Amino acid sequence: LPTGSTVSELVVIGEVGQDVTVPCHYSVQSRNAVTSMCWGRDRCPNSKCSRPIIWTDGWRVTEQHSSRYQLKGDLQSGDVSLTIVNARESDSGIYCCRVELPGWFNDQLINQKVVVKKARLSTASPHTYTSEQTSAPGSTSESSSTVTRTWTSVSASEAPQTASTPCSSPSGCLDVAANLQNTSVSLPSQQHPERGLYVGIGSCAALLLILILALFLT
Repeated sequence: LPTGSTVSELVVIGEVGQDVTVPCHYSVQSRNAVTSMCWGRDRCPNSKCSRPIIWTDGWRVTEQHSSRYQLKGDLQSGDVSLTIVNARESDSGIYCCRVELPGWFNDQLINQKVVVKKARLSTASPHTYTSEQTSAPGSTSESSSTVTRTWTSVSASEAPQTASTPCSSPSGCLDVAANLQNTSVSLPSQQHPERGLYVGIGSCAALLLILILALFLT
């Protein structure tokens, strides 16, 4: 005797870009119990599926609205869960899983509400490291301070250059050493040009002191 269709409703939550699986199962006691079913994009009507997206004959998929809708479970064991590949926000809504069981109005009906949300995105810069320091409980200061360190990249033209090959001759090595010596000597003079003035003043003061001593001795 027909017992009437069974209707239930569940909620499935997923993220954009991820695969979302909407569960649906029915009991299979023997091979004769394997039956056809369908998935639709609306609540289950009195018969069939509204806006059908996939159909099976119980053994394999016979109709498929899009390759993004797949049945990855074991159909012969009653696993007819729907997998939405690379889910989008537009995939949110009501889905009907209808298993066609023998008897009048005896189908198994499951209405599933699918909610696909946007994935959370990080707002931190890839070149910035931020650390937060909070005062320990019981201390006089309860405020928190944030320290941000920014790592800057150095281009190849700004980086120090080294010789990629050894000296080809002794004269070449001498030239390199001379250039390095000139560079190391010239840098201080460029950075401290006032040292020459100090040396001149010191020399004049020494000469003046010698002159005074000579006059004193005479």
